[in-house]
Amino acid sequence: MTIVIDDAGYGDLLFGAVIGAYRPETGEFIYDVIDIKYFQRPRFARKEYLSEARRIALELVDRLGLEEGEQVQLCRGDILDEAAAALEERLGKDRVARVKVEGEAQRLVELAYLNEIRNLGYEPIPDRTERWGKSFFHMLRWLKAHPEMLRWAKTGWPRLKRFRLFKRRRG
Repeated sequence: MTIVIDDAGYGDLLFGAVIGAYRPETGEFIYDVIDIKYFQRPRFARKEYLSEARRIALELVDRLGLEEGEQVQLCRGDILDEAAAALEERLGKDRVARVKVEGEAQRLVELAYLNEIRNLGYEPIPDRTERWGKSFFHMLRWLKAHPEMLRWAKTGWPRLKRFRLFKRRRG
């Protein structure tokens, strides 16, 4: 058996990020969220989201009840680097692998993230992952139309200061 861990939303402008764990053999899927505060100042600059991703990934593995000899596969994205190192330390390098997550695991984690941002009242564009630039500006326009939702923006990115919307608020 295998547990596959993936993330979604890390590179998007809205909301935190979803970390999900999927066991293909049984179809079990669970997830948790890295709160938006980890993508805002001062936490973002200190990269605290990495240790939060680690905490969540370890908790998800525990919640699924890792079985004897079961392997854990993690997405190659850097947000899961600390999680991979912690799991290697706990389980050994032979039971932890960095992989390109595809298929049902990726679909479920993306769906969880999309549901979370829809709960904010935002409707994402179709194929947002393939059209990241267009998705970013779609989210930016939505935030301009809904400035009360700025608390849900990843305002820690230094490049955002070039946008008027973020000049006043750089949380």
